[in-house]
Amino acid sequence: MATGKADDILIHAHFDSGNIEVLELKGAEARLAIRRDTGSEFFQWFHFRVANAAGRMLVLRITGLAASAYPDGWSGYRAACSEDREYWMRAETTWEREVDGGTLTIRHRPAGDAAWFAYFAPYGAERHDDLIAGAAQEPGVSYRCLGTSLDGRPIDCLEVGEGDVQVWLYARQHPGETMAEWWMEGALELLTDPADPWGRTLREKCCFHIVPNANPDGSARGHLRTNAIGVNLNREWHAPSAERSPEVLAIRNAMDETGVDFAIDVHGDEAIAAVFLAGFEGIPSWTEEQGAHYARYRAILERRTPDFQTRRGYPTARPGKANLAMSTNQLAERFGCVSMTLEMPFKDNDDLPCPHQGWSPERSRLLGRECLAALGEWLETRGQASR
Repeated sequence: MATGKADDILIHAHFDSGNIEVLELKGAEARLAIRRDTGSEFFQWFHFRVANAAGRMLVLRITGLAASAYPDGWSGYRAACSEDREYWMRAETTWEREVDGGTLTIRHRPAGDAAWFAYFAPYGAERHDDLIAGAAQEPGVSYRCLGTSLDGRPIDCLEVGEGDVQVWLYARQHPGETMAEWWMEGALELLTDPADPWGRTLREKCCFHIVPNANPDGSARGHLRTNAIGVNLNREWHAPSAERSPEVLAIRNAMDETGVDFAIDVHGDEAIAAVFLAGFEGIPSWTEEQGAHYARYRAILERRTPDFQTRRGYPTARPGKANLAMSTNQLAERFGCVSMTLEMPFKDNDDLPCPHQGWSPERSRLLGRECLAALGEWLETRGQASR
């Protein structure tokens, strides 16, 4: 918190997932900086509250961002803001790379006295606990604690379904990518809805293992990309350890127990204003049949929702050059399964823009439902790719 004169705004970030440093306050204006992830150089996530703000045009300058984790992510980006912490809209935002080490300026006039600003709509520990508790009460859903994080937080896992196909869904290895847990809400809504035909079909055919937040320490600390000691969990899957990455160790050990037939690792991308998938091309054991199954899932999802596309995304790895420290590659190699990384934008979906909200929690939840419905279709035609 920083305070100044009586007419200055008040800025606080000492709460769950909060992150901002106040450098200067003057009336309704502030100069700010983002705190780095503990033990690392990563920084990009911010989340803070502004008070004494009713009816005032706030001018909030976040500085030093040319050195952030993904400086290309600021061009075309608009900050998320909310006054009730339920509905998140986008504020007027400008990016000036050459000013004060790279400056993002947010302008917004709140109706009420307090407004919250964040890199994306936050998904806090309280909502996570509500998600776990609510889903665990649904018929056919069981709860399992896979292990504990470095700070002693549980690695929560929900299991549902009676089928033979082992499906793993896991999110927020990078804690600042909060859209990933909003996606999980949509996926769980479909799977626990007794009236949804895809939910019923999937529960019959699959056994789902769902980890809504793989990095609870980083989430609570307001990190962008790492756990409590600055470790990027999605570079630990080849050799996780209790000392550096107990979160990955717990999840991978549980996967070894069940096996994996299909997996989605849910993420957000700072720079690319689109929804896309990254696969496992380049793993040593790659087969054309395995690749055809993955391509067929992408085609089904692209047909089902205009929020997904296949034109933009990451470069594919050359044969034999896949990074097996990343979960998608490790699982495809380890289990011979179809695994993928789903990326959603921090900005907007340029193919279908929303001027008021950009990419949002609401769209993330809907995409979660569509991804599972696409899985249902994929299972119904699974044998076609090998013919």
